[in-house]
Amino acid sequence: MAEIIPPEGVLDAFREADALLEGHFLLASGRHSDRYLEKALVLQYPRNVERMCRELARRFEDSRPDVVIGPTTLGVVLSYEVAKHLGARSIFAEREGDGRALRRGFRIEPGQRVLVVDDILTTGGSVRDVLEVVREWQGETVGVGVLVDRSTAPLDFGVRTEALLKMEVTTYAPEECPLCRDQVPLVKPGTTPKPSSSPLDAETAAPAL
Repeated sequence: MAEIIPPEGVLDAFREADALLEGHFLLASGRHSDRYLEKALVLQYPRNVERMCRELARRFEDSRPDVVIGPTTLGVVLSYEVAKHLGARSIFAEREGDGRALRRGFRIEPGQRVLVVDDILTTGGSVRDVLEVVREWQGETVGVGVLVDRSTAPLDFGVRTEALLKMEVTTYAPEECPLCRDQVPLVKPGTTPKPSSSPLDAETAAPAL
């Protein structure tokens, strides 16, 4: 695990995947922003995922984690790939009620060393949910690793936290958003419009039953 990826290399991976978007976006926190990182697009490319996860693994190899855990959905991929490089076990925490939980027979044994990974750090909500899962199972969290930290205020999880890239992204409360004031269309990321149908589509479509 000798390769070291600089922050510019991580940003290049997002650019190559057309995952660094500009416009007017509604974030999961409810705030608005003029830039958005569509992390799912980056995870299309295994070569870049492997390189970034190898770097996260390199940063935490001295912590000797037994288990790597991430939140669904994209954290599943990151957990698996980081665990592969560390020779650790990979699991994921799924949504349950207002938090997250282990399902599908996953376990953390008391005292096991656990590394938490996630894609984009904004408010820290997903990471805190996963940390709570580790605490409930009496695991020992050895760190938090993320691809990109775009938080606007320092976040303290009580453990060592590493981000491959720190990115300043300005966000606005809806009532203070200049993009709203300029009537720039608001987009909720995470959805892909279906291609518009053509006359040919109509002609070849199967009849309704």
